[in-house]
Amino acid sequence: MGQVDGKVAIVTGGASGIGAACAATLAREGAKVVVTDLDDAGGQAVAEKIGGAGGEAIYLHQDVSVEEGWPAIIETAERRFGRLDVMVANAGIGILCNAVEMSLADWRRQTAVNLDGVFLAVKYAVPAMRRAGGSIIIMSSVAGLRGSAGLAGYCATKGGVRLFAKAVAMECAAAGDGVRVNTVHPGVIDTPIWTKIAGSAGRNVPIDPNEVAQAGVPFGRAGTPQDIANGVLFLASDASNYMTGAELVIDGGMTGGARPRWS
Repeated sequence: MGQVDGKVAIVTGGASGIGAACAATLAREGAKVVVTDLDDAGGQAVAEKIGGAGGEAIYLHQDVSVEEGWPAIIETAERRFGRLDVMVANAGIGILCNAVEMSLADWRRQTAVNLDGVFLAVKYAVPAMRRAGGSIIIMSSVAGLRGSAGLAGYCATKGGVRLFAKAVAMECAAAGDGVRVNTVHPGVIDTPIWTKIAGSAGRNVPIDPNEVAQAGVPFGRAGTPQDIANGVLFLASDASNYMTGAELVIDGGMTGGARPRWS
């Protein structure tokens, strides 16, 4: 308990799945949390659940790809809780489609959320953190480390935020502002995104994450949102204060090599 006592965190895409688990975990460990999302009912429910468990959280409606909304998010966090220490740039979408079949509109929709949204999170979080330092945690993916058929656009965005984080980490280190920037790379995690993943032109293409995991994850099972939240908690806490520009891979062995032949 208390690994992030006194810290103030913003979690984008916090209404469900990994984002909700991150918000709840940070609050349980002592942080005051601002949950943002487009899903107002889900986001409000997460904030209320945190409050019911004795934590402190508020929910704010946000489209992370719209710059005009970002100053108010930061200002509200500072006004309500006094500071900003942790930014979890988690909001993202996935579009399942081969590159040659993807429309430019779908490509841009995915990059707007997954790349522009992360850029804006960093652009507005870093100045707010410079007074006392802080931790920016960007949600990438194993798709940011290797290619995956049907996910070329998604891979491009997740690989993009991986190197973006490294560059910003070096900028912050050079400035000596105490801001650390790291990425988290989940593998197959059992979250609602698998039942909502979209094909080109918005067609729904539901996927069973456990079937995917059985075929391609050495552990043979999907991870849980809590598995990722535990890693985010570590990066948010002072236990990781010598880490920046790093990649925290939480994937059940996917990027480690082939599944054991005897499994």
